[in-house]
Amino acid sequence: MSGALRIVRLANFVAPASGGLRTALRELGAGYRTAGHEPVLIVPGERADDRDTVQGRVITLPGTPLPGTGGYRVLADRRRVAALLDDLAPDRIEVSDRTTLRWTGEWARRARVPAVMVSHETADGVLRTWGLPGRLSLRAADALNSRTAHAYSRVVCTTEWAEREFVRIGARNVVRAPLGVDLELCHPRLRDAAVRERYARVGEVLLVLCSRLSVEKRPTTALDALAVLRGRGVPAVLVVAGDGPLRTRLEQRARARRLPVTFLGHVADRGRLAALQAAADVCLAPGPAETFGLAALESMACGTPVVASASSALPEVVGPAGGVARDTGEAFADAVEGLLARPEAQRREAARARAECFGWGAAVDAFLRAHEAGPVRVSGRGVG
Repeated sequence: MSGALRIVRLANFVAPASGGLRTALRELGAGYRTAGHEPVLIVPGERADDRDTVQGRVITLPGTPLPGTGGYRVLADRRRVAALLDDLAPDRIEVSDRTTLRWTGEWARRARVPAVMVSHETADGVLRTWGLPGRLSLRAADALNSRTAHAYSRVVCTTEWAEREFVRIGARNVVRAPLGVDLELCHPRLRDAAVRERYARVGEVLLVLCSRLSVEKRPTTALDALAVLRGRGVPAVLVVAGDGPLRTRLEQRARARRLPVTFLGHVADRGRLAALQAAADVCLAPGPAETFGLAALESMACGTPVVASASSALPEVVGPAGGVARDTGEAFADAVEGLLARPEAQRREAARARAECFGWGAAVDAFLRAHEAGPVRVSGRGVG
């Protein structure tokens, strides 16, 4: 299709302190706009808002807060959202929440609008991290995924790992489209001795965790790994960039164990975050349900290798440039030491080279193909 499309995107669980999902929405929207389409994003917030941004029109509707999630809200008023969709008359819809927003698939079917669901996490993985036993979580995930695949024209998965749970149920409308990284914003040239000195003394190993501090991200594994490393005589320190419902508990745990951990909270300045990532020796990515891992990829683009959970999709993303570990502090500590044993220049060059395989231009192209849309015009970013 060569004409411009109005691509209406809906997402829940997007808070001011959100990380990966917020980044993906922004970059994809900006790419759609550059390609000549009309992206419109609908998200929940504290109050109603409607503004034009670099990623296109962003409409905020008052959302219902979810207790204990650190600020997440959801679009709970179906009538209001449906009325807005009717008014916008989209050519395509793209949904980034397959639980509370799955009803939009039925709206799209009635309106005869092709609809895409983006799988940003595995249902099975999330259910397991919340404590549901393996067999029950698998059964529940299969039921949820079957309904999702039936409700939408296409399901987009960002990695082969994420695609597996849909392949398992025989879904035939699944396509793969990787996410990307801003290779200019995130760059090894940002490595600055002055930034590093804020957090680590000469001779210390600087670890960084860029993550939402919630159960499914397993941030406690990072603290456990730090404790193991220091117990082995490795002079490691940890900086945590991120916020969430577990922050207070993690701070208490770090104090009780006398661990050198700096909690920065949410770092809104993307340049400041990239400088921190570039200054680190190793980035930790312990989330077992991650289907891509944008923060880890950003660290790699900055030249910093990553140790990732073997249970997640990240081994597929980091490739041979990073380390992979079981979901224990001891295993993560082993992987950190394995990376540090490599010559510094070699491990940093490998991390950057791997990140260069994931530009946002290619990601935008892949998502537009999922929408059966091509570029209308090419400008600025050269999308298409």
